[in-house]
This record gives sequence, structure tokens and C-alpha cells, in this order.
Amino acid sequence: MTIRVATAEDAGLILRFIRELAIYEKAESSVQTDEAGVRASLFGPDAKAHALICEADGVAIGYAVYFYNYSTWLGRNGIYLEDLYVSPERRGSGAGKALLQHIARIALAENCGRFEWSVLDWNEPAIQFYVAAGAKPQSEWTVYRMEGEALRTFAQG
Repeated sequence: MTIRVATAEDAGLILRFIRELAIYEKAESSVQTDEAGVRASLFGPDAKAHALICEADGVAIGYAVYFYNYSTWLGRNGIYLEDLYVSPERRGSGAGKALLQHIARIALAENCGRFEWSVLDWNEPAIQFYVAAGAKPQSEWTVYRMEGEALRTFAQG
């Protein structure tokens, strides 16, 4: 099993994984990007996020996307894991753990104070996986989101 930095040539593969993840999370209709959007947002000159590909025997079996955030309390950057996905037939092979550990090593090398992510409250396999890895839920925090028309309306005052 190998983990490599994704390249622009992986945009179609990453989009496929994004769609598979969205289907698993019962949100397929929420995917609004296309291959060009993935290529521009992850590999364009203004890209802020990073992507990794996990391969086994030369075949891509999963991916992760992460970006840097910031903690005012720590006065340090952190890493936020946006997506972690392994193809269903390869789950349990260690690929998810390898991707998570790879990003954890990046966080340490970059002197990040935190490595965090969100998980759907019904996704028990993922929750068990993260707890087994040593992660702790932040149950006192609630995620809020503003998007689409609500974001436009609020921004315009």
C-alpha cells in the first residue's frame, strides 16, 4: 500500500471518489462540482486544499483531502480533514488508517496544534474507527453552515 500526493491528472478519480462518498453519506445530490472544478480547486494556482491518493498494487483505493486551519487559542495552524474515503471492497485493509496517519505525520512535521474533522452522527463504523485511532468527539461544539442563497443574502446585508 502506498500513499502519494494527488496530481491534476487525478481530478477524475477524485471526483469519482467524491461521488462514492456522497452516495455512502446519502447526499449524492449535494455534489455540485465536476472534474474541472476539482482540478481548479485542488490543483490550480490558488488551491488551498491538498489531496492524497492511497494505492494498493497500483490501483487507487482511497483518497483524503485536507487543508490548514488556525487556532487562536494555540496560536498555531491545524489540519482539517475534509474527506477520508476508502472503496467499500478495501475497507478493513488498513488504507483508512494509513491515510489518517500520513496526515497526522504532516501535522506534526508542520508543527500543527490540532488535527480534526467531522463525522456524521449515524456513521457508526467511522466513529468506531476514529475512536480506536485515539480521536475524541467534541460534543460540546455544534457545526453551523451558511451556503447558497443564505450566504449571498447575509453577505449583502
